[in-house]
Amino acid sequence: MPVNKTELIEHIARQADISKAAAGRALEAIVGGIRASLKKGNSVTLVGFGTFMVGKRAARLGRNPRTNQPIRIKAAKVPKFRAGKALKDAVN
Repeated sequence: MPVNKTELIEHIARQADISKAAAGRALEAIVGGIRASLKKGNSVTLVGFGTFMVGKRAARLGRNPRTNQPIRIKAAKVPKFRAGKALKDAVN
């Protein structure tokens, strides 16, 4: 069962014994910090959790599904996440 943002904020508020508003601001600060670092091309490592990084996807040739005509798909930067050992162990 997936957890949405509101449920995550409620969990943070309970665990840290803070208000939901403060937990929401904390979550936004974390996500904003990760986003800003990735935008600069840096990676973010949270020891025991994992690493957020920017990957590169090469340009490639695709097909338009409607017309079956070939189209060029340009190169792109994509966000990636590599789980840390502690997270992998917790899941398994």
